[in-house]
Amino acid sequence: MRTILMFAAAALLIAGIAPRYLENAGLRGQTAASPAPQPARLAVAAPSVSAGPRSVVIPRDRRGHFAVEGSVDGRRIQFMVDTGASSVALRASDAARLGIHPSQRDYVGRSATANGIARFAPIMLDMVEIGGVTVRNVGAIVMSDEGLSENLLGLSFLSRLHRFEYREGRLVLEE
Repeated sequence: MRTILMFAAAALLIAGIAPRYLENAGLRGQTAASPAPQPARLAVAAPSVSAGPRSVVIPRDRRGHFAVEGSVDGRRIQFMVDTGASSVALRASDAARLGIHPSQRDYVGRSATANGIARFAPIMLDMVEIGGVTVRNVGAIVMSDEGLSENLLGLSFLSRLHRFEYREGRLVLEE
């Protein structure tokens, strides 16, 4: 009985380690009968593309950031993906273009930014969409253009996805 348990434990260990080893060695999915070399792939920056029915792949831009065009309540808007931002953040001028006009008394929050302390107005967006990946009822903030240089796609959107991950120089969002 002890021999069977030791064999089973060794088999489980090998089953857990072997796929990682083969993947690192580049052998996964290859057989001895088909050792044909794979053609080299060129890395070409491309706009956001769908990677499946409800996912999008975002390549880095020339600055090394993940910039993407999305839509808020059906209107197009540019975002920079920012996993360090707790919320979707809109510049006041872009919010106005979307029909969002907080009054001065709505700017009740304060946030530490690279430009110092900035006031913001909390809002709710009915829908935010990035390349077919859609999240409804997204908490957001509006900040003055001086306090925010770009619209940010923060965690109030990202945390509602099934997953988001950085892989092979690209950001993958999956609904």
